[in-house]
Amino acid sequence: MATGLRSLIESGTKLWLDSIDPEFLLRSRQYGATGATSNPIIVADIIKTGRYDREIREALERGRSDDQIAWELTDLLVRQAQEIFRPVYEATQGEDGYVSFELDPLIEDPALALPHAERVRRYVELGQRWSAGHANRLIKVPATPAGIESLAPLAAAGVPLNVTLLFTPRQYRAARTAVWAGAQQLASRERFKSVYSVFVSRVDVYTAQKVAALSPAAQGLVGIILAKRIWRENTEFWSQHRLPLRQEIVFASTGTKHPGDDPTKYVVALAGADIETNPPATNEAVERSGRTIQRAVDQMPPASVLEEVDRLVDLQPLEETLVREGVLKFAEPHKELLALIAQRRAALQSVPAGAMPRGS
Repeated sequence: MATGLRSLIESGTKLWLDSIDPEFLLRSRQYGATGATSNPIIVADIIKTGRYDREIREALERGRSDDQIAWELTDLLVRQAQEIFRPVYEATQGEDGYVSFELDPLIEDPALALPHAERVRRYVELGQRWSAGHANRLIKVPATPAGIESLAPLAAAGVPLNVTLLFTPRQYRAARTAVWAGAQQLASRERFKSVYSVFVSRVDVYTAQKVAALSPAAQGLVGIILAKRIWRENTEFWSQHRLPLRQEIVFASTGTKHPGDDPTKYVVALAGADIETNPPATNEAVERSGRTIQRAVDQMPPASVLEEVDRLVDLQPLEETLVREGVLKFAEPHKELLALIAQRRAALQSVPAGAMPRGS
């Protein structure tokens, strides 16, 4: 009987990785991982290894700015990850094997204060630019007001989408409605693909801080309840339209935040359908656990817990708070990535080509 990650996959879950490090992806393929996602933190961690100093030096010689280097390197890393998962994409005829590419997080940076219409324009422009020519690349767009408004034109342009920063059913419905409106404009929906990334553990961090009235039986389950409800609604909606490819939920933010929690808590609770993008440490915990994971995504907590959550948790401030925090958690790492590239620029320019030691 399969255990650990293999049992998770056998339960019906696709395992995507919260990393685009080529070495890590190649190692993880043996566990059955079939996709991946990128973000500035991941890119920064790879740069810190020194493995891409040659590419940075070459970009400097071409006169590239720090911002251009950040995006060229991100594009390179995502393309390399796409090649690793291309066999999966081809074997599943476009159902699986994707790598997600995050659009510029600074579009939503409060410090820049871009007008709403400009944010929408940039999402559409960048989404089409970074998607062009990439069959197994998903474009990540946050479920902010501007992000949601950009989804219809992006879907109408045939851009495969990963809608991120979802916390509530209201957000999900707005995003799905926009995506479907755009998809209906396509001449053919044979290769149309969209996924919806629901952030789970951040919800439970919020309720622990803001909804202390929840009983011990309900506290720590709100993220799971909302994710399962969104999953069920998504399944029911798309089943009516019978598209060739499945439009799926990605269960994201599945690493536990409370020290006393079982590190496999969210993985186990959401197992059995669609996609999980688990942090490397969470996957390691699942593998070490040796447990056999079975389908649980369609099993809800007791009715008394559901009633308590519905009565005590106001989803409007929860959504507003978590989206606001999420925008900052996207923007700040990108600023740190740019600062890191500036540091590498200074270091590389001070040392002759060929003299830079690995990882310096």
